[in-house]
Amino acid sequence: MKKADLKKYEKLLLEKRAQLVEELGILKKNAMDTTLKEITGDLSSYSYHMADQGTDAMEREKAFLFASKSGRLLYHIDEALRRIRNNTYGICSECGKPIDPARLEAVPHARMCIDCKEAEERRKHREA
Repeated sequence: MKKADLKKYEKLLLEKRAQLVEELGILKKNAMDTTLKEITGDLSSYSYHMADQGTDAMEREKAFLFASKSGRLLYHIDEALRRIRNNTYGICSECGKPIDPARLEAVPHARMCIDCKEAEERRKHREA
């Protein structure tokens, strides 16, 4: 892969990484570091209605799931950046063939060509 192409993908990955880190920070601040009492501004020490507590718990769980998904994507982006530094970016980790540039445009952190990724998905589907 040409140096100019690598720079383009590196820039794309770094931008996506910065966006994810920002989103994770906002998610942590807004959903994980606040309680229902803080959100409502209620200074009462009385307990909340069970429905309010359930809604609060559900919102925290959704925030955790979003953070978990974003964390996995962040890991894959970091791995792609490592492959750029190691000059293995754009090479399928399974078959060793070049990954189609159109695939890298759509999924810049891709580690497999589309054929190998489809085969992996079929195997996972059969095992489930």
